[in-house]
Amino acid sequence: MFTARKFAQVGGLVTYGASVTESFRQAGIYVGRILKGEKPADLPIQQPTKFELIINLTTARAIGITIPNTLLALADEVIE
Repeated sequence: MFTARKFAQVGGLVTYGASVTESFRQAGIYVGRILKGEKPADLPIQQPTKFELIINLTTARAIGITIPNTLLALADEVIE
């Protein structure tokens, strides 16, 4: 199990972690606020709000694991 999407794309079984795209979007908002004059020390701490679950079925089949349909239904992406 990994935390970054790329690991499932190259053969990892499962990844679950914060959405990198969403994290970069939030960082852009922070930069915009700073460029408009807000002090970085006055900005609140941000935590990830969007997480992604990606399952690689090709890898699961290769190692003989059956992923339950309920887990597949929860996945944001299933790689076949």
